[in-house]
Amino acid sequence: MKKMFLVAALAVSSLTIVNAKTYDIILSNPTKAGSVELKAGQYKLKVEGTNATFTNVDSEKSVTTVVKVENSTEKFDTTRVETTKTGSEDQIQEIDLGGSHTKLGF
Repeated sequence: MKKMFLVAALAVSSLTIVNAKTYDIILSNPTKAGSVELKAGQYKLKVEGTNATFTNVDSEKSVTTVVKVENSTEKFDTTRVETTKTGSEDQIQEIDLGGSHTKLGF
């Protein structure tokens, strides 16, 4: 009985680790992602449902914004950030998540 409980506990904890996948991105300029403003720097990106959380690697400050999650026929080799410049501000349009068929729209 104890062995079965231990196996079940390990299975649940491994599912949590799988769902907690993060992606590394680097922004060279201050950039707007949805409704939030991100300073230039390195971020860990975590997606949960329709929310994207950006955590600054240096300050560990996190911000969350709503995203549109879409599936692509293409599997992305690397995480790519597409931005456009509106006036003097960079705006994230899409992030393709490396190792998956998932892209995020802002």
